[in-house]
Amino acid sequence: MHIRQFAAVAAFALLVVPGAPALAAGAPTDPQIAHIAYTAGVIDVAAAKLALTKSHNKEVRGFAENMVRDHEAVNKLALDLVHKLKVKPQDNDTSRALVKAAKEEHAKLAKLSGATFDKAYVANEVAYHKQVDDALQTVLIPSASNAELKSLLETGLKIFQGHEQHAEMVAADLK
Repeated sequence: MHIRQFAAVAAFALLVVPGAPALAAGAPTDPQIAHIAYTAGVIDVAAAKLALTKSHNKEVRGFAENMVRDHEAVNKLALDLVHKLKVKPQDNDTSRALVKAAKEEHAKLAKLSGATFDKAYVANEVAYHKQVDDALQTVLIPSASNAELKSLLETGLKIFQGHEQHAEMVAADLK
């Protein structure tokens, strides 16, 4: 697999949006993990696409372009894996909470412009990626029962930590 595909796998693990409730009680099943991951990837692509329409900052736009590319690639990988494993993603309270929180955050960001937008978008991305890293380590990886899925998530965690660092660097540059 190419590094871009592994970076995309990192996005496969997105679980939490700032303000969203934690995962529903009990460990998620592989079909639930697949749905949560796909939903979260779509959410981050939407946030990045919003940034690409609103931001004129080179660093913010570069970060957003990376997020679109990586998260769209992971959604393809996620779908390929789901088809290979013959698993039907299962909607759940967590994926529904992700969508609700993302809509609220998108509405807030959409009202902003210029440097205010840039700072808010990047701050949201830093928080989002921190939560993802934590969710991968404490929930997703331990809950995944399929060895291939677990391996992808473990690789993804390493790459996703790079996304978090990138977001933190962009945030520091905006201060």
